[in-house]
Formats: sequence, C-alpha cells, structure tokens
Amino acid sequence: MARHLITSAIPYINGIKHLGNLVGSQLPADLFARYQRGRGHEVLFLCATDEHGTPAELAAAKAGRPVAEYCAEMHQVQARIAQGFGLSFDHFGRSSSPENHRLTQHFAGRLAEMGLIREVSETQMYSHADGRFLPDRYIEGTCPNCGFDSARGDQCDNCTKQLDPVDLINPRSVISGSTELEMRETKHLYLCQSQMKDELEAWIESKTDWPILTTSIAKKWLNDGDGLRDRGITRDLDWGIPVKRGDQDWPGMEGKVFYVWFDAPIEYIACAQEWVRADKGADWERWWRTDKGADDVTYTQFMGKDNVPFHTLSFPATILGSREPWKLVDYIKSFNYLNYDGGQFSTSRGRGVFMDQALDILPADYWRWWLLSHAPESSDAEFTWENFQASVNKDLADVLGNFVSRVTKFCRSKFGETVPEGGAWGPQEQAVIDELTTRIRAYEGHMEAMEVRKSAAELRAIWVAGNEYLQIASPWATFKDDPDRAAAQIRFALNLIPLYATLSAPLIPFTADLMLAAMGIGAKWPGDVTQALERMPAGHGFAVPENLFAKITDEQREAWQGQFAGQRG
Repeated sequence: MARHLITSAIPYINGIKHLGNLVGSQLPADLFARYQRGRGHEVLFLCATDEHGTPAELAAAKAGRPVAEYCAEMHQVQARIAQGFGLSFDHFGRSSSPENHRLTQHFAGRLAEMGLIREVSETQMYSHADGRFLPDRYIEGTCPNCGFDSARGDQCDNCTKQLDPVDLINPRSVISGSTELEMRETKHLYLCQSQMKDELEAWIESKTDWPILTTSIAKKWLNDGDGLRDRGITRDLDWGIPVKRGDQDWPGMEGKVFYVWFDAPIEYIACAQEWVRADKGADWERWWRTDKGADDVTYTQFMGKDNVPFHTLSFPATILGSREPWKLVDYIKSFNYLNYDGGQFSTSRGRGVFMDQALDILPADYWRWWLLSHAPESSDAEFTWENFQASVNKDLADVLGNFVSRVTKFCRSKFGETVPEGGAWGPQEQAVIDELTTRIRAYEGHMEAMEVRKSAAELRAIWVAGNEYLQIASPWATFKDDPDRAAAQIRFALNLIPLYATLSAPLIPFTADLMLAAMGIGAKWPGDVTQALERMPAGHGFAVPENLFAKITDEQREAWQGQFAGQRG
C-alpha cells in the first residue's frame, strides 16, 4: 500500500469560485485522490481557504463585515459547495488557523537563523485618498510587459510576469480608484531567494517527469531578466499573521503581517495539524516530516498555471531554507485556463457559471464529467453550452445511462430482478473481457500519470465496449430462440454495471454510488477482469435504478446561455 499526500491550491476566501477555478486545482486533485483510494492506497487529501491579504480585506469591506467574521462565514460556504461537488478532502482547513499562525512564524524564525531573511527599507505606494500604504494587490495598472490594463502590483494575471507596483503604467488604488499615489519609506522583510537559486534550479532540473507547463514557468522565473529575485514577505495590513521571529517579537516589524503568499502554502502543513485537532487523524508528522516517516510519501500538488511560480520557487525556498526535514513536493500537476464561451470567466462581471449556480441547475456529476473530460492540460480550454450539452447527452445519457437502463429493464421484464442463471459465456464475452483488460490497464496508466483527459476518454471507451456488446449479442433477439443463452448474456452485462461504477467513481462518484447501490454490491477494483465479472452470481438481487442522466434540451441550453452571460453581481 502506497501513501499519497495530495494538496490542491487553496482558493481565496473572497466569494464563490467559478468552474474555471474548480477544474484548475480541486477537481483533478479529487480525481487522483479518489483513484488512489480506490486502488487501496493510503491518501491524505488536504485543502483550505486562503484567508489573508488584499482579497479578504476588500471583499469584507464590500460586504460591510468585519474581516474575521466574513472569512468564517465564507469558509463555511466554500466547504458546503465543495461537499456538493463531492470533493473528498480529508480536511478543509483555514489559513487563519492558530496552527498556521504558529507554523508561519516558526518558518520565518528559522529562515532568519539561516541568514535567508533581510530587512529592507523601501519606498511603497501611499494613497492620500485612502490614508494608508497600499499593498501590491491594492494597486492596479497597465503591465509594462504585455500591456494588460488590469495587472496587479505583484503580478500580471495575463502574462504571469512578477511585478512591483512602481513597474505599473498609470497605477491606481483598488480601494478608491485614486491615482493620487506617492512613494513613501517603510521597512519590510525579504526572503533571500536569490541565495538559493542554484539549489532550486538543481531541484527543478531533477524533476524530469514534471509537465512542461510547470517546468517552463519555473525556469522562466529563475532565468528571465535579472533572474530569481528576493521576495518581500511582509505587508502593511491589519488582517493577517503578525510578524514574529518564532514566538518572539520582531523589532521594527510591529503592526505588520506576513505576506499572504508566504503563509498560504505553509497552510498545507498546518492543515494536517488542523486535521489532527479535528480528531480526523492521529499523526500529521508521518506525512510531513521525513524524520518521522514521510520518506515513503508521494506528495502531489494540483494548481492553475498562475500559482506555479510560488509552488516551484517561493514555497520550496521556505522549506529548503529552513534546513529542517520537511517533505518536499514530488510532482506538480499544473493546468492552463478554462475560458467561458468566447471570453474569460469574470467574478466581477458575473460572466460564466459559478460553483453554487452549477449545483442549482444540474447534479454535480454532469459538471465533473465535462470538466475532467475537457481539462485544460496542454492548452487553454473553452466551455461552451453547445459542447456541454453534446457531451452530457452523448457520453453520460446515451452511452453509460442507456446501457444501465437497457440491461436492468430487460432483465426485469424477462427474468425478474435477480441475476438470471443458465447458459455459459462464449467467444463474444471473452472478446469483451480481452478488450476491457487492455483498456482498464491503459486507464490505470493514464490515472497514475495524471493524464486527466486521456483517463476520461479511456473510461468512455470502456463504457462503449458494453454498448457494442449489447448490440452484437442482442439478448432481446436471442431470448426468442435460446433463453439460456440470453440469460448468460444478461448475466454478463449486469456484471459490467458494478465494474463500470468502480472505474467511474473517481470522475462521477455520485452516479457510481447509485449504480453500486442498485446492484447491491460494493466497489472492488478489477484486477482479473473475468473474476470482476463474476461478482454477481445467478440469484443475486438488484434494483432497476431511475434514469441516471437526463438529457439537456435545446430550451434549457438556450436559457442557461442567457442566464450566465454576465448579469451576476
């Protein structure tokens, strides 16, 4: 039994996320976690809400709520929506937890001891209209690199280039919109990433199996321009983790907090401590400390491409720089962007489908299937309602749903609601077993490699094999002349249903549970396919399930296209 530590990028607390956020980290991480559990491996799957920094303060201010109260409420909202989508976190934590406060302060202290923190007196944007220093994310302007007119003071979302506020063209305050900004002197702490460039570069070069998307972004940040730069890890904000050196005050840093991108990745570790505090687990160190048993853990991170620089450079610099035996990531699965119907999802403009809205109009498995089968792995992908309708109707309703319905209803009408006896399997059934054996091993290979689209395509082909068997075998025709042979055909087809449910569970878990419940049998991963297709012997009772998937009508599609075109908010 292998041990898999899995984390997905932690979502910001500022509101409900859209489908592009979901498919970029949490959903594929859940796919991998469910698959590894299904294979019998030990899994710890962690996520949390990212509650510090500018987005939290701005969202709370907009809602007219104290920021701590706002974050507590939104954590519950995001946790409930995650549960609705079947995201099987072992724990869904909070970056504002006491555990993350202590651990972030601990890492800062260790890095200082190792000579990797320096104090810098610098000038920072001050807004006269707002009466305060503006952290990087409180400032927007035009990117000097690509011309994007909504680049933030720390990074351009369009080209991913790391920025400083002074780099922006025509900078403005996000709070007030004021352009009456000036640079004033303040003091901050910097993580000396530049001292660790060679160590980080060697570590990244050793990851020969990582996706090109991941390594290319990391190497760009390492080598472009002046190369890897030291990174500020403190901010002039009220809300966040107070700057301390371990458990000691840090002279000169009074009233400052750690930068959200310093404390947010540390929450992955703190989340495991929260998991223990919540009485869900007994030992977090065996997952995170290589001196306490984490040497045999495979650690995989899932994230969108905009998060790659911090997970390949800044967080590893924190871990390595501490010179303590923490577990480093083994594999980073990164994703491109999912666009919406000819443009971009937009939280501010309400353009696109948000996670709560998606669950209001259709069950989670409809969305899970489309998103995973169209995951933006090698390039950006695009959600269109036409494509969504076609995929749901053809893949889920016509292929999987229709197979289950035809087999169970025919058996009920001719043999009753028990697996029929009589007859024996022959060359037709053996041909399907041979094909399924090949395809299931290929499916496992794609899953192990985290090839999300290929996994979904192979699973669909496995479903298709059952439909093709039904067409060729035609038990409804066979029954007229040879009821025993028809019984054997239906017994074979019925046994495909729990097999399909087990294989489909990582992608469409709710439907898989319905299929298994109807068949009166539990999930068991198919090693030998012949044995897997003998789990429901003659006389085994089953129920005919309701139609697993309803087709999306043209009228529904047109109504949803209008509903989510951008009126939200």
